[in-house]
Amino acid sequence: MPTLVDTLRTAHARRGALLTDARTTAFRVLHGGADGVPDVTVDRFGGLYVVSLYRDFTASEEEALLDAAVAAWAPDSLYLKRRPREARVLANVAKETLAPETAARGAPVESLTALENGVSFLIRPGQGLSVGLYLDMRDTRAWLQQEAQGLTVLNLFAYTCAFGVVARASGAKRALNVDASRRVLEWGEENARLNAQPVDRYDYIAGDVFDWLKRLAKKGETFDLVVSDPPSFSNTKEARFSAARDYARLAEAAARVVAPGGRLVACCNHAGLPMKRFEAMVAEGVALAGRQGRALSSSGPSSLDFPSAPGEEPALKVHVVQLR
Repeated sequence: MPTLVDTLRTAHARRGALLTDARTTAFRVLHGGADGVPDVTVDRFGGLYVVSLYRDFTASEEEALLDAAVAAWAPDSLYLKRRPREARVLANVAKETLAPETAARGAPVESLTALENGVSFLIRPGQGLSVGLYLDMRDTRAWLQQEAQGLTVLNLFAYTCAFGVVARASGAKRALNVDASRRVLEWGEENARLNAQPVDRYDYIAGDVFDWLKRLAKKGETFDLVVSDPPSFSNTKEARFSAARDYARLAEAAARVVAPGGRLVACCNHAGLPMKRFEAMVAEGVALAGRQGRALSSSGPSSLDFPSAPGEEPALKVHVVQLR
């Protein structure tokens, strides 16, 4: 029977061409049960590895896992994230317990630059549960690199503006980023500068996405490509959002600012929402906006580093619709 170290080495080796791609240093090296280690994922950013736990591990289990990761991969640095499933647990546990600012193994890292398909991103492993880049979107961002030339792009729920940065790096005329948090938008501005892109503060809007979609629609502003990648659940001062309940409402609001012939890139990372239901919600929203849509594609994360267990659908869903 293989040891945990053997299992981790095998998972790493399965990443194939990603291991030798000089243009990409950021990818997932362990994806839970599909790689033989349930309730654990590990993301790699060069020599930095970020371990996420999705159940309550005992202290001895954590130590054994971290020791095995060091033995299997020889990382420069290893950071640990504990991700309890229930929101009430999150609210009652100190941030330092969930996402320690210090490295669990190896050298401390305040920040580093990771590459994805030749585009640079600033990673901060001690900043919280999220470190600056969601790796399951790599294939969708690669698709955007092929499509963005000469387009105007609206990036909703922008986080650190990865879609906006990729769009500008690929020749987009404009990329407007909207997120509730000014802090992550400033991180996005840093990502833009890291790629020698000019930064216009008017393209980094902090506020409620639904509110800003209404404002843009009222002004008659439209975009050739709208990327909508919301969290599964979110609370702002203005509203509560649940993807499984509210995505049709979001798709309606987003569809109102898609230019004729433009595309809506609807994204959702919710394991409990099947792709067929998600596609139906997007279609419902497009119809409610009074638009006609033609589905172009449906996809998920790369199977190379985000494999699915047999009979299991990926949590990430990406549905592209062209609107008239």
